[in-house]
Amino acid sequence: MKKVDDYKNKNVLVFGAGMSGTNAAELLVKLGAKATLTDAKPADQIKAYNDLQNDGVKVVAGKSPVSLLDGMDLMVKNPGIPYDNELVKAAQSRNIPIIVELELAAEVSEAPLVGVTGSNGKTTTTTMITKMLQAGKQHGTALDGGNIGIPATKVAQEVTKEDVLVLEISSFMLLGTPKLHPHIAVITNIFSNHLDYHKTRENYVNAKMQITKNQTKNDYLVINFDSEEWRELSKRSKAQIIPFSLTDHYQNGAYVSDGDIYFKDEFIMHEKDIRVPGEQNVQNALAAIAVAKLYEVPTEAIVSVLKNFGGVRHRVQYVLTADNREFYNDSKATDIEATQMALRGFDEPIVLLAGGLDRGYTFDKLVPDFKDSLAGIVLFGQTADLLEEAAKKAGVPQIKKVKNLDEAVPEAFKMSKPGDIVLLSPANASWDQFATYRDRGDEFIKDVEKLTGKKETN
Repeated sequence: MKKVDDYKNKNVLVFGAGMSGTNAAELLVKLGAKATLTDAKPADQIKAYNDLQNDGVKVVAGKSPVSLLDGMDLMVKNPGIPYDNELVKAAQSRNIPIIVELELAAEVSEAPLVGVTGSNGKTTTTTMITKMLQAGKQHGTALDGGNIGIPATKVAQEVTKEDVLVLEISSFMLLGTPKLHPHIAVITNIFSNHLDYHKTRENYVNAKMQITKNQTKNDYLVINFDSEEWRELSKRSKAQIIPFSLTDHYQNGAYVSDGDIYFKDEFIMHEKDIRVPGEQNVQNALAAIAVAKLYEVPTEAIVSVLKNFGGVRHRVQYVLTADNREFYNDSKATDIEATQMALRGFDEPIVLLAGGLDRGYTFDKLVPDFKDSLAGIVLFGQTADLLEEAAKKAGVPQIKKVKNLDEAVPEAFKMSKPGDIVLLSPANASWDQFATYRDRGDEFIKDVEKLTGKKETN
């Protein structure tokens, strides 16, 4: 861990007691700061409450009054807390700087940083990159963290100069990382996500572009070139641009040509040999290949990873096969574009399970994909009626609405025929019926196991 003196004797308020918050508070104490952690949850719901206090962190549980800002030099905010929160607005009005835990991690890490962002594919790309770098390293280790579910500050304290730190970075995080400087930044794609948080698409795009703000000509931006908008956005960066594309041949990047994958005209592998299905995963692989090649990972190591990588849990994850039906868990598909990508990844007829939190938009964009892919659809959650309208427009032959996911799984099985794919890809956030998309995906797997009498394939 780097020696950092910027926080010594500083009064720092950590807002939010999740994994990132508790790890940030403990790191701040190690850096000599006077850390206060606050959360609206009562003390008995803060897992590390006693440990934090024993380590010298002051914990204020059950409330987060504005008076906590008195004398504070800095706020470290949970990325999910919006900037219109009362305590955050009060900090801004007092000109108290606001960062997130990942910014601390980047400051103390001795390892070079690869940062991965995008609307879809972040976790899979991050995992692919980490596996490729690890497979090709002569010395040191490749470790991942960040939005992937591992606190960045925890990993950042462990890495050395010989290692590589690969961080998945959300748009929420990027708003609180003013000094972040990845040696290699990756943008998988940019759609229109989280507008309830960012308010406008322009704000969302600008947040994503923060990943390259501090890069120089000695750094690299690996970016999807399959959209004119994304090609234009790349011009904002001072870094060397490494494009990847499904549709065009870019000699200085990664691309697909006649079913084969290349990097700078070097044949890497056949597209069909990537184990995880779907166009989205080919794009993820292209981005990962570009990063691996920048680190001079041998082609055979890259190919081995992609031939054996079975996917990330909840992201077009193969669950099991029963009665000649394959079950896939894509609970992380919390938006329309992710579900589109999932549907386009299969040639077989699909029975889709979809629905979730109503964010105020319709699903007409899914009509062509429903028409091309679906043998049936089972709907649940707040958006069931809206999805039903789209399914009817598409002429889906079997449409069923149910109360919840537990009812949806057996109904989907009844609709399916041998050779079909049974796919959970909700196109919606989970928060109407589940705490997280992970809980939703785990419930789907349990329901499939109960229905089939088989266990998940790992």
